[in-house]
Amino acid sequence: MTQWNDRRPEKRQGQTGQGNGPPGLNEEFRNRFRQQWLLFVWLSLGIVFLFYYLDSQQQPTQAELTYSEFVEAVEEGYVSEVTLRGQQVDGTLTDEGRRNLDVGDAQAFETVRPDTDAQPLLDRLERHGVNITALSTDPPWWQRILAGMLPLILILGLLFWFWYRMQQKAMSGGGLFGIGQSKAKRIQREDSHVRMSDVAGSDNAKREITEVVEFLKNPERFRQLGAKIPRGILMMGPPGIGKTLMARAVAGEANVPFFSISGSEFIEMFVGVGASRVRDLFKQAKEAAPSVIFIDELDSVGRTRGAGMGGGHDEREQTLNQILSEMDGFEVEESVVVLAATNRPDVLDPALLRPGRFDRKITMERPHREARHTILRVHTKNIPLAEDVSLERLAQITTGFSGADLANLANEAALFAGRREQQEVDWACFADARDRILLGEVREAALSERERHIVAYHESGHALLAYLLPNADPLEKVTVIPRGQALGVTAQVPEEERYNYNESYLRDRITVMFGGRLAESIVFGEVSSGAENDLQQATQLARRMVAHWGMNERIGPTAFPQSQEHVFLGKELAQGREHSDATAAMIDDEVRRLLVEIESHGRELLEQNRDRLDALASALEQYETLEVEEIRRILETPEESHRSRDPQPK
Repeated sequence: MTQWNDRRPEKRQGQTGQGNGPPGLNEEFRNRFRQQWLLFVWLSLGIVFLFYYLDSQQQPTQAELTYSEFVEAVEEGYVSEVTLRGQQVDGTLTDEGRRNLDVGDAQAFETVRPDTDAQPLLDRLERHGVNITALSTDPPWWQRILAGMLPLILILGLLFWFWYRMQQKAMSGGGLFGIGQSKAKRIQREDSHVRMSDVAGSDNAKREITEVVEFLKNPERFRQLGAKIPRGILMMGPPGIGKTLMARAVAGEANVPFFSISGSEFIEMFVGVGASRVRDLFKQAKEAAPSVIFIDELDSVGRTRGAGMGGGHDEREQTLNQILSEMDGFEVEESVVVLAATNRPDVLDPALLRPGRFDRKITMERPHREARHTILRVHTKNIPLAEDVSLERLAQITTGFSGADLANLANEAALFAGRREQQEVDWACFADARDRILLGEVREAALSERERHIVAYHESGHALLAYLLPNADPLEKVTVIPRGQALGVTAQVPEEERYNYNESYLRDRITVMFGGRLAESIVFGEVSSGAENDLQQATQLARRMVAHWGMNERIGPTAFPQSQEHVFLGKELAQGREHSDATAAMIDDEVRRLLVEIESHGRELLEQNRDRLDALASALEQYETLEVEEIRRILETPEESHRSRDPQPK
């Protein structure tokens, strides 16, 4: 049997942020890099053009001749000297040649000879008395210098680029040179759009934290009165209830910068890195004061020091010490508030919780019915709802849901409507979304007729006892469709929030847990393994009644709780049990006696209402899922609903 008010999916609110480091620091660095890079490029181009210009100045003005014109000029005696460089031929003309060849003011010429005319050309030049100079085919000196400098230029450019990347990582808290810088996400004033009105269902927490918002808005008014705002505020509560959202709302309402970081981001493999990041984070926050620092999952870095198996953790303890030191170092004029969130306040180091540090503690609980209604209105304001959707009813049947669970419920319902090609989200979509969140997706299980028959009676036993017992939670639905890891589900939804449990309610609750196992025993004469989870929950609850809550006459008004400490804290290892072996045996006997007594009462009820049990099981096998109205109709008129059948499994 699965009770919806016991299985609570836990989701954590997401967090977003923009930018890292002090304001404008990255942009200033980028502008400086652009200027340096442009200067480097212009210098390189200037050197190349300078070489080209100097070489061009050394070359006289040349005229371009065809090879035929060049041969004719040699034959006419117009060429005084030539320079041969491979196939390139450069030469100087005589005064008569410049006049007759119409080359203007050019004193020299250039042309290209064919590959096959090397030796005949030399003979012709010697025959006409032309001075011949032969040069190698190597490139000119400026080209050789440029070719030699090009690898150096590329290496310098590559080093310059690497330097820029490392500096950029350093500015954002990463890389070798930024390993000790804070990785906190920073949300500027203009980018913080979350307000207290966006936080629904946390009225008590909002009232407690309002004075922090007022202090950040106008700190001078409080200082003139001699008041000191709490430096640290610890928000405690289960995951998904909006601790991060509340912190962002404080920063948004006060219109101040918001630094958000998880406690695990302080920890690195190198000792001292976390402490360095803490110093950098608080330095940035003080420079941007008034500001808000939010440390999520504080227990990951603020766990009790000097305890646990395997000794301490130097890096984590140094980081914690630095946090304590920084919070002690706040000056009166520094308007910095540190918010922290944890769902494990019991493991925090006592030094964190003393006055002057996290001396104000805000407990955030799962929202009550009215709060859930408000939260559902917020998350469905952009969802087209059908007329059959009642948010009040939805808030009533989502007992135990956190704010994140309700947001997920609205989103899942919209997804169901989209898959079904509906224009509006109706009640069926919300019901299916709730079932999927609590119980898991419907799965195809190849159950035989015998197993299906057993499951039907098992769930009918749970449902019938929940219907008969006066203090049990009301029924919501029963199904034999496999969901998640369960082959069938009997859902009960309490009509009101429960913060205190009386003995009669607990006994009826255990009786309902035994319903499936008792039904199998009565109908088939044996029990199956399907009641394992029911037995575990019933035994744990009975032990708490006997040993924790004093609900047993033999044990009396005495508490013998089992240690709630975790082994990693190291407190359990050095402490002995607080009661004797005889007392432990007595507790075991009383737990067993209580369970047997409750089981006998449940068996008696089922045997007296065997016709109702058969009727409900028959309807379950036929329809697979029964809502509360159908269950009530079947159980009120079992003689009309029951169909005679062989009680033995097929």
